[in-house]
Formats: sequence, C-alpha cells, structure tokens
Amino acid sequence: MSVEATARITAVADGRGSTALPVLESEGPLALRRTRSADPARARVTVVGAMSAPLGGDRLAVEVRAEGGARLTVDSAAATVALPGPSTAGGPAAYDVRLSAGEEAELHWLPEQLISASGSSLDMTTRAELAPTARLVLREELILGRHGESTGRLSSRLTVRRSGRPLLDQQLAYGPGAPGGWDGAAVLGGHRAVGQLLLVDPAFEESLPEARLLGPGAVLTPLAGPAVLVTALAADARLLRVLLDEASEGLLKGSRPLRQS
Repeated sequence: MSVEATARITAVADGRGSTALPVLESEGPLALRRTRSADPARARVTVVGAMSAPLGGDRLAVEVRAEGGARLTVDSAAATVALPGPSTAGGPAAYDVRLSAGEEAELHWLPEQLISASGSSLDMTTRAELAPTARLVLREELILGRHGESTGRLSSRLTVRRSGRPLLDQQLAYGPGAPGGWDGAAVLGGHRAVGQLLLVDPAFEESLPEARLLGPGAVLTPLAGPAVLVTALAADARLLRVLLDEASEGLLKGSRPLRQS
C-alpha cells in the first residue's frame, strides 16, 4: 500500500535576533526534529525517516518556508533510499520539495544523499521561490545504486525562481528508461555519485565568481543572476561530499553573511 505524506516547516524571525518555528508538522515517514544549531540566530531542523520510504507509489513532500529575516537550516539524519515497491504499487514514487525564502531570509537545504536502489523508480522535484534579498544554499547528492548493484530509475528536476523570475530550471534522468548515453563517457563516465551545490546571494550582484574547474570532477558555473552552481561527479558518496564541502567552504568565505550551522 502506497503512502502519501507532507511535512511542513515555517521559520520566522522572533524579533530578538533569533528564529522561531511556529510550524513543525511531521507526517507518515517524515519526522521533523528541532536540533541544535551552532549559530544562536539560526534554527535547525533535521528530517528523520520514521519508516522505509520512498517505495514505489509513495507520494512524499516537504514544504519549507523561511519568512522575512528568518535563518533556517534543514538537514537529514541519514541518507534517503529509494526502494522498489510492491508489484501493486501505483507507478513510480514521488518526492516533492518546496522551498521559499522571504526578504532578508536565509535558507540552507542540506539533506543527506538520495540513493537509487536497483529496481526502484523515483521522480524527485525541488522548487524554490526566493525574494530579491533572500539567500539560499542548496545541496543535492544522488547515489546511483547501492554497493555492487545497478541503479534504479531516477529523475530529478530543480526549479528556482527569484523575484518571480526563473533563475534555474534543469532536469536530470538516470537508469532504466532514461535517454540513451546517460552513463556514457560524455555524461557520467562510469561515476555513480553526482551532486550539485547552488548558492544564491544578492552579494554576487557586485562580484560574481568566474566559471572554473574545482579540481577533478567538479566545475563552478555562474548563473544569469546573483547565483553560482557547482556540479560534481565522483566514484562514491564520500568523495562526492568532499568535493561539495570544499566548494562550499571556498564560496561561503567570499560571500557576505552566509553562515553555516
């Protein structure tokens, strides 16, 4: 039997230099926990998986709102594993992430890896709506198959709008049924870990980093807006995280008030 569940988070500035969480709603396999942040001005929420999900046919969603002036980090306690569902499940699983950040808000979306297990089928969408002065740090890591197995079918679409205008809209597909060549030399080249790091910061309007390689397997691309996108390929999840962490550290040092929890 498939599961439908939506978890909701709303963060607001409390007027005393910190961030409150008036809405923290868990549902189904998506359990939310407020966790400690190293920055007293920032709230931190960790998504804890309460059961195996997503399975075939599941419909899961996370809605995150950082209202004006709020500072929020959302992460997860463990990797998410897309698994095959029962033969009676209604099609592929769906995982929908909806993010919004208001004026002067700062939102970090930093989940652990998503692993596409052999035989699974998952459509993942991430949509972000940003005010002109909002800041966003978004990390996505996709692991194509568990150790020693082939990947399942996985599609991922990331859409970001700033001031109501498109900033980024991209779609990736891997595994059975994906367009031919997805695992060829011109795309993955034998790698099974692919990730990206998106930084949106009004400070980039004054000085936007130039496109460049960030060592083997990673590249930085400035976008047509105050944002940069780092994409990376690696042999495994550990090496992918190293690449993205190094890129994040370098970019955050040069970006005005973006601070990690």
